[in-house]
Amino acid sequence: MFGENSFMEKTFYQRLTALREKKGVSAREMSLALGQGEGYINNIENGNNYPAMATFFYICDYLGVTPKEFFDTETQNPSKITAICEKMKRLNDAQLALIDSMIDQIK
Repeated sequence: MFGENSFMEKTFYQRLTALREKKGVSAREMSLALGQGEGYINNIENGNNYPAMATFFYICDYLGVTPKEFFDTETQNPSKITAICEKMKRLNDAQLALIDSMIDQIK
């Protein structure tokens, strides 16, 4: 698939580890929740294995992210960003302007 220890491989398993840890579950817990053997996620995170495409979609669903969000490594907490965006959709223009101003001040 990829060359040994390629950038894409490292990015994939590092992202999986980061998102799993954000969710607060162990690799074993996640493996079992996905209906896999207890070492399944650990093998992926160690670069020994890669999931089938269908399983990757289950992994994303379990982590609460879309495949696009999974690969968006600049976003540290995609599920939180999505939740905040959903809340902001219900705000009026004045409220959105206030949030925009607050974000500018935080940056």
